[in-house]
Amino acid sequence: MKQKEAEDLLKMGHNIYLTGSAGSGKTFLLNKYIQYLQSKNISVGITASTGIAATHLGGMTIHSWSGLGVRDNLSANDLRDLPKKRPLAKRLLAAQVLIIDEISMLSADQLDMVDKICRRLKKNPAPFGGLQVILSGDFFQLPPVSREGEESRFAVLAEIWRGLDLKICYLSEQHRQQDSRLIKILNDIRTDQVGEETLALLKSRTKKITAGPSGLTKLYTHNADVDAINNQRLQAISGKTRLYQMRSHGREPLVEALKRGCQAPESLYLKTGALVMFVKNNFEQGYVNGTLGKVVDFNEEGFPVVEVADSRKIVANPVTWVIAEEGETLGEICQVPLRLAWAITVHKSQGMSLEAAEIDLSRSFEPGMGYVALSRVRSLDGISLIGLNDMALIVNQEILQLDNDFKVLSDLAVSELEKLSRQEIARRHKNFLEFAGIKREEKPRKKRTVGGTYQITKELVAKKMPIKDLAKERALTENTIVSHLEKLIKQGEKLDLEYLKPPAERFEKIKAAFLQSGEWSLSPVKEILGDSFTYAELRLARLFLMK
Repeated sequence: MKQKEAEDLLKMGHNIYLTGSAGSGKTFLLNKYIQYLQSKNISVGITASTGIAATHLGGMTIHSWSGLGVRDNLSANDLRDLPKKRPLAKRLLAAQVLIIDEISMLSADQLDMVDKICRRLKKNPAPFGGLQVILSGDFFQLPPVSREGEESRFAVLAEIWRGLDLKICYLSEQHRQQDSRLIKILNDIRTDQVGEETLALLKSRTKKITAGPSGLTKLYTHNADVDAINNQRLQAISGKTRLYQMRSHGREPLVEALKRGCQAPESLYLKTGALVMFVKNNFEQGYVNGTLGKVVDFNEEGFPVVEVADSRKIVANPVTWVIAEEGETLGEICQVPLRLAWAITVHKSQGMSLEAAEIDLSRSFEPGMGYVALSRVRSLDGISLIGLNDMALIVNQEILQLDNDFKVLSDLAVSELEKLSRQEIARRHKNFLEFAGIKREEKPRKKRTVGGTYQITKELVAKKMPIKDLAKERALTENTIVSHLEKLIKQGEKLDLEYLKPPAERFEKIKAAFLQSGEWSLSPVKEILGDSFTYAELRLARLFLMK
């Protein structure tokens, strides 16, 4: 199936399983659909099973979004108490579409639990409470991590999978790899047709030096190998070691979830000459999650200067990972967005694209490991193969049969789509928008502030009501009131907030702290100033500074 065909099916409102080989453009299509939904004011839950996949979509993990957290099961008490969590209930009630990326790493039990949560909070017995559900991924990837002694169960085995009546969209085009030799290897592994020609292609890359400007990332199957190599290589470099300690703020479970998902270490040790990898997207600064480089210097503030593939030098300033509700930060961590990258595990490499890698598959212990590792690289010339065992080229036989079924169902979906005229397809797109509660209008939509909660805040601000009194009047927190002000300003409202500006002496201290931190995040500034300054006060000051 081509991307355009899958896009048409998505816009009709079908529940979809979007799949295809690594590099077939699944994430690209999801991002395109998310932009479409947002342009129509349709609320969409943007999630993924892992933190790294969530960053590719600008969302959060499905565990955080659904309130599932780290639970292994949902009790009757859990389901009863969920509606009491106002931010969670508000988020799920507003959602009309739910996207879960990297579905292969979400277990069957977890998918069923998310379904139960959605039904409960939406008070709707339909699957996922009536949401349009888009599941995306590739079951040839590695399975979800299971507890010791338990078998991993892919999401396709969930009770709700069949109840979703999914349209299968199996993308057939290739966008990451343009090397026909590597495409052949990956397709042969996927179809369990590895022969002498495939092995010869792989062996041609045995211990080949594939020099990139920053050296080679090594992919290993075991954490112990990765940690040993990174520590050994860092210690072998002469010079001063710099330590960057992660800062955190907020609710402990959310902070811990951010730490697990972000891939940045809590204690990051660096030296000039260290091979590193960026672990966050920042398109303005010119790096994405997976960009490799070498530390070539440290700037005046002490932050690393990284030289990347095209010889550009990027200052790796600290960045934040945030979980927020209604503009209020619930959990936040701040760290230099790097990790040592002489070696990483195959599991951690899922979702990454690498120009070159040294891959050791001699100790592969799970079907799919070889496929995941080899598909991270864009071309065969970018692979230096250290070792290979039989397990590396094996795929799960049940998934192999399932994949063949998916292809048949995808072809059937294409045949059904081809019977429809473009006019009929456009009509069904419009019908879904109307079903989701959004009607197309000739005139521009009125701003949401009119008659809403933000408008009430605006009217009280016009009366010069102090923040504390305003919060008391509205039975809201001061942080929520400041969130309203931020939203109003973002929407272009003209507000006279001068009376809310912190006293001159305190404002200057806050200003100096923001300058010192070098960013607009609140946690570093709070750490500099201490507990005598509230977050609401810092956010108010930030409104004036950002003007």
